[in-house]
Amino acid sequence: MDTLSYKTVSVNKATATKEWVVVDASDQILGRLGTKVAKLLRGKYKPNFTPHVDCGDNVIIINADKVKLTGNKWNDRVYLRYSLYPGGQYAYSPAQLMARPNGVDRLVRKVVKGMLPKNKLSARLLDNLYIYAGSEHPHQAQSPKAIDINTLK
Repeated sequence: MDTLSYKTVSVNKATATKEWVVVDASDQILGRLGTKVAKLLRGKYKPNFTPHVDCGDNVIIINADKVKLTGNKWNDRVYLRYSLYPGGQYAYSPAQLMARPNGVDRLVRKVVKGMLPKNKLSARLLDNLYIYAGSEHPHQAQSPKAIDINTLK
């Protein structure tokens, strides 16, 4: 047989099937939740995954204030920030970040951002992430489907 019986189909922006999904983060470990959400944002659970295209889903995380960290990571883990001035390095822990206004969103977004590829596409993928501390979200018009994050690999 001289020809292939199949073709590799690449998804583009027009043919990508994007859905809205709701993930409940209550009693989930933060890092494991972050890896699964990053895979959902990239579209790696879809059969037509294309690495250079935004073909992932729009993810809504609810109850983000109820995530867990194992051990003493709430106080021992250190995140660094630099203000680009001499002596402008700031260190903070997840507990300090959660105590700040909008800290739940910042913590979960920081974890998911670290698990995405370091390129221009990751900034566009992070725009598809919506994080809410409570169980209510304003995206009912998109009719999102609730998925159990524990069933994903």
